[in-house]
Amino acid sequence: MLKTSKLTLALFINAALISTAFASEQSESKGFVEDAEGTVLFRTGFIDRDKKNGIEDTRSTAQSAIFSLESGYTQGLVGFGVGAVVDGSFKIGDNNHAGNQMIPLHNGGAKNANGHVDAYDHWARGGASVKARISNTEVRYGTQVLDLPVLASNTGRMVPEYFEGVLATSREIQNLELVAGKFTKNQMSDQINSDADVNGNGLNSAIVWGAQYKFNDQLNASYYGLDSKNALERHYINANYKLPLANDSAFTVDFSGYHTEWDKQAETSSSTIGNKNVDGRSNNIWALSGTYNQDAHTVMLAYQQNTGNTGYDYGQNADGFQSIYLPNSYMSDFIGNHEKSAQVQYNLNFADYGVPGLNWTSAFVYGWDIKVNNSAKDGQEREFFNQVKYTAQSGFAKDASLRVRHSYYRASDNYQAGNYIGDTNEWRLFLDIPVKLF
Repeated sequence: MLKTSKLTLALFINAALISTAFASEQSESKGFVEDAEGTVLFRTGFIDRDKKNGIEDTRSTAQSAIFSLESGYTQGLVGFGVGAVVDGSFKIGDNNHAGNQMIPLHNGGAKNANGHVDAYDHWARGGASVKARISNTEVRYGTQVLDLPVLASNTGRMVPEYFEGVLATSREIQNLELVAGKFTKNQMSDQINSDADVNGNGLNSAIVWGAQYKFNDQLNASYYGLDSKNALERHYINANYKLPLANDSAFTVDFSGYHTEWDKQAETSSSTIGNKNVDGRSNNIWALSGTYNQDAHTVMLAYQQNTGNTGYDYGQNADGFQSIYLPNSYMSDFIGNHEKSAQVQYNLNFADYGVPGLNWTSAFVYGWDIKVNNSAKDGQEREFFNQVKYTAQSGFAKDASLRVRHSYYRASDNYQAGNYIGDTNEWRLFLDIPVKLF
């Protein structure tokens, strides 16, 4: 495997060689200040997990402001710039039962004499980055929010998960995007310190690479890889085909899958051959979905399956539990050892009924054939998911959104909280108000 420095150099050389053959983003740069952008996202969030079977409930409420600042690029053959992302938050209420990666907790989340956790009253995080661009190739070093199928920042809590490292992105060939990078620090959404040894996330050194290509308006494909030192090697593939039909309807077929192999010293949570110091632990998980859209209505059917001797166990590569780009992913991700799952989803866009910006999604997922450690009987799980989201389309609150979602989750007796989530009723409410500073 090429080292990150060599991959980055190769992308720069590639950009220099063919920069005259394609439209160049760098040649259109207006300047360091002229192209600068600044935004702040005000987020109010609430997550409540009503646990069953004697398991303690968790409930968190907080307010955050997430600042994102990006300079433009200096003009010339090679442009330079900087960026920064900073967030500040405070809890709302006592949050005596805080959890769910929403709010940082003192003493590692240990309970006090009253049986409550001690949540931070307020906290702040963030970091900066530097960037360079030649033609249509950019290299960025520093604190970043990632959106890669094999290493994705958790953005579903109060504040995003941050990674620190270098990432090169090249779009020199029309319809083709290449990425390569290396990351050495990881800061979860509820962590104040980014030191992996302190926080126990286990990120040592993660090398990522990948490509996505748009064949035409109907067909897209992508591949991404990850080598997380002393943890795992993971590969992801995706192909998406959209077939236009009569009366402005369309049918979309999507295939995606991961192959993972764990290092001997890595930890897994669902392996049937041992969770540590064991060779040969691997997982394949793939999903096939078909989606039909007609005006305001969208219906999706999906099938997902695991093979190997362990579940997907995505939390073991030091990411924020979001690098699972598969359809059967809600509160549960249906990723148990050997698990099969099927889903039916319905989405209604109320724009056709005179309420633009209002959207409702309902889904039911059923998983079965789960090989559960220390159980001779296969497990099963099921989730009924509903979400309503409204985004203001105009006026002083334009782009502000309110999202309310509920999950009803149940599992067999042998697949309860000791092995996975456990029976739970969950509510999530998030109010997002974005403000453009400049």
